Amino acid sequence: MQMDRYLMETRMLDFSDCKIQALVNEKRWGELDEFNRIKAVYNYVRDEILFGYNVDDGIAASKVLSDGYGQCNTKGTLFMALLRAVKIPCRVHGFTIDKELQKGAMTGLIYKNAPRNVLHSWVEVFYDNTWYELEGFILDKAYLDKLHKINKDCEGAFCGYGVAVKDFKNPVIDWNGNNTYIQSEGINQDFGVYDSPDELFGEHRQEMSRVMAFLYRNVGRHWLNRNVRNIRNVRDIRNVSL
Repeated sequence: MQMDRYLMETRMLDFSDCKIQALVNEKRWGELDEFNRIKAVYNYVRDEILFGYNVDDGIAASKVLSDGYGQCNTKGTLFMALLRAVKIPCRVHGFTIDKELQKGAMTGLIYKNAPRNVLHSWVEVFYDNTWYELEGFILDKAYLDKLHKINKDCEGAFCGYGVAVKDFKNPVIDWNGNNTYIQSEGINQDFGVYDSPDELFGEHRQEMSRVMAFLYRNVGRHWLNRNVRNIRNVRDIRNVSL
């Protein structure tokens, strides 16, 4: 299989950016074997880049790194750029998910006016002659651990707060040569695979009016990020409104 197409730099996958290169060198990921390169990059993006909402799905990986937070699409862009920076072939798989899985992170008028179908993606990594579907990096462990405490009596499936899984208590979010998922049960449309996020978002954009897009960028996402921070940092789970 020709892998060059899955290692290319693009506008969004700008892995030659000095901040990305400095990170790769600092972490010394290039010195690891292939399995541990993937694992180390995966764990970094999952837990060091916090779950949050950026200004737009189409921002470059270097911007996601500077922000220090992201959601499915933007964390995926950074993940892909870091993987390609250390010579790991990867691609992106596009979907939409039902907005119901965002309820709790999204609240009030923001949730009410959000589009029903939310543009979503996960990253597919080529390792040991297999494409692995990696989605479990979207939520950082600190945030997910707090959700487990808030919903400690939940058994089985769960949907909300950025989660849609069959087994809430035991989501498959650690990569050890396996697929990982955290929002997959909310998928309602499949757009297929693309070589880069540039191609995916060039063909599919979030359905939203100009007014709503403006309000999201300048007001709504800040409210969402405040909600997420409150959940992640709350000391007494009784103070969380479910």
